Amino acid sequence: MHNSRDYINRLAKNIKPAMAYESGMSVEEWQKEARGKLEELLGLPLVTCPADFRITKETVCDDYTRYDFTYQSEPGYYMPCALLVPSNAQGPLPVAVCLQGHSTGMHISLGETKFPGDQETINGGRDFAVRAVKEGFCAIAMEQRYMGQCGPTESGAPGCMGHTENASMGALLLGRTAIGERVWDVQRLIDVIESELTDYIDAGKIILMGNSGGGTVTFYASCMDERIALSMPSCAVCTYDDSIMAMNHCPCNFIPNIRKYFNMGDVGVLIAPRPFVLVCGETDPIFPLQGVKESFEIIESAYESLGKSELCRLVIGNGGHQFYPDDAWPVAKELLK
Repeated sequence: MHNSRDYINRLAKNIKPAMAYESGMSVEEWQKEARGKLEELLGLPLVTCPADFRITKETVCDDYTRYDFTYQSEPGYYMPCALLVPSNAQGPLPVAVCLQGHSTGMHISLGETKFPGDQETINGGRDFAVRAVKEGFCAIAMEQRYMGQCGPTESGAPGCMGHTENASMGALLLGRTAIGERVWDVQRLIDVIESELTDYIDAGKIILMGNSGGGTVTFYASCMDERIALSMPSCAVCTYDDSIMAMNHCPCNFIPNIRKYFNMGDVGVLIAPRPFVLVCGETDPIFPLQGVKESFEIIESAYESLGKSELCRLVIGNGGHQFYPDDAWPVAKELLK
């Protein structure tokens, strides 16, 4: 008897990614080729369409005004979002676009509880939008496909999780990927920021952040879209060999053929030289620290090659699979100048 996972993992150890970034390469030349390949692997681009931006509700809260809105990401598919504008805002502010991971939905970013277990999730530092306002930023909480309001169920279960429903897997049959769809949604949201929200937001200072599955999309969207001024993924960036391939993960983490061309650290070179804050937990069991450090070293080497090493930071929280706002936010604010 042979363990199939062990076999494929041993096989991967002997396969060098065909488009791996190596120190000494021209970063700019490598990026041109690699970004095109990543776009192909993600199943992008999707079909463009008018945003049909609509504010659906306005709520005045103690510290901010909340604007619920929708926009059309691709024909017939609308994304729910919430914009928080600090009450004391004087002109357009930087914005933190907040992506929940596998949870019951974007209300976690807003510090709201709707389902059992939500408070525990919030306690892990995942009320991103609320904290962003406290840091003096506008914030946008955006639902992710196959989760929350965009999920296949109304139970509050993170619907794309392998142990509930594999709703996101249908995209693969159409040459799409869940990550690619989510990246596309982020890119179309940036279009909306640039065209509809400039009264509130400085479109030149967009932070993208998220934890776990939200960190994954933060990472790939930052690789694909240079309008993202600062990228802050959390508990998501690790070698494929040590994490995604090594243990059970939600099917939406998988991008067909990507390990043939890249390891995750190689992909991250596409973010350089924009400010990059990689956040992880010292004892995160599903994104092991060794693989995080290995990935970070590859990314950091590209920043060093460009003379921008000060813009690439690794923040290691003293704990597991969660976000570490007190550790991460000071670094992000230092780099976003």
